[in-house]
Amino acid sequence: MEVEIKLRLPDSTSHQRLSELLAPFHAKTLIQENIFFDGANAELTSNLAVLRIRFYDDVENCCVLSLKAKPKISGGISRMEEHEEPLDPLLGRACIAEPWRLSATSSEILKRVRDEFGIGENGFVCLGGFKNVRSVFDWNGLKLEFDETSYDFGTCYEIECESSEPERDKKLLEEFLGENGINYSYSNVNKFAVFQSRKLPE
Repeated sequence: MEVEIKLRLPDSTSHQRLSELLAPFHAKTLIQENIFFDGANAELTSNLAVLRIRFYDDVENCCVLSLKAKPKISGGISRMEEHEEPLDPLLGRACIAEPWRLSATSSEILKRVRDEFGIGENGFVCLGGFKNVRSVFDWNGLKLEFDETSYDFGTCYEIECESSEPERDKKLLEEFLGENGINYSYSNVNKFAVFQSRKLPE
């Protein structure tokens, strides 16, 4: 189970100001490309499951296959099942062009997708995706991830923080934002839901 704090920033100005405040704690920046897949009959999305291939454009030969399921998000805290596996980047690119290749791939995730969600002979379809610039900061014992997510219909800014004590860590983060006059709101949908809706959260 992945548990994350998710706070949405209103604009690029807030994102930039927060990045500058935490610059001494910057650890790395990741350029991510996220591509999503479903069954031909929407077997995954109809069951609130998400199959994703993620490429790290700044890291050669890095590609991850993931399955997320049973999402719950409330009060800025997200909980969902997550299973990840490394994937050959060349195979990942081939699956975008020819999604049927996922059916022939040896993978525990894809076995679960076939067995649990019943993706059958009609196979997989590629839904497209979006890019994300993730700046990572090590601050007060927390790993903060600042996301600038570029959809083809606009850009979102969000803070994510994986946590075993989300209520405590959310309070710590909210106090810091308040002390520095940075506006935020609780994320009430995940990035894939935003991508599906084709409109930015209000």
